[in-house]
Amino acid sequence: MVFRRARPGADPGVFDAFARSIDMTKLEPQQFVRLIETMDMLGKAGTGVELSALSTSTFVSIIAQASSPQLDALMEHAGLRTVVLNEIFTRMSQHLHPGKVAGLNAVLHWRFTGGYENGGFDRFQTVIENGTCVSGTVQDRDPRATVTLAPTDFLRVSTGISSAPLLFIRGRVKVKGDIPFAAGFANYFDIPQP
Repeated sequence: MVFRRARPGADPGVFDAFARSIDMTKLEPQQFVRLIETMDMLGKAGTGVELSALSTSTFVSIIAQASSPQLDALMEHAGLRTVVLNEIFTRMSQHLHPGKVAGLNAVLHWRFTGGYENGGFDRFQTVIENGTCVSGTVQDRDPRATVTLAPTDFLRVSTGISSAPLLFIRGRVKVKGDIPFAAGFANYFDIPQP
């Protein structure tokens, strides 16, 4: 499965303003989960109010404001875990920095702990080649590296809130294969700051 961006019907500026007006720090973990669940439900209903309609800077801001208990609760929700991970992988292709990947052809496999299938891992593959980035759940290519980490840590690293090398040093990220490539993977993307 390869992820594609949904085409929202609502004015994304209005939805961004609404999402930015919510103080995530005032929400209990389950309230935070319900907020994301509501956005997902409204998107499935075709309203255009959905995670994919948010600008990346707003999406990053939501993750940055969320506490570890909020993110843990979100990643423990089987359906939303998939929705949020898919959203991040979809956005990767949009924020690839062409100048930094010129001539790079590489495959990275991801294993997220606490998964509900595949031996307790959620698995993804990211392929960068010919100046493009494509991610999906099928791992059909030989990886340059395989990264194993908790999904909450991935949320923080992929949005620029945490440092992958620091998490590696602390033993929270495991890498099989090309460690320098995996450690610098986030540098191939222009991640908006929260």
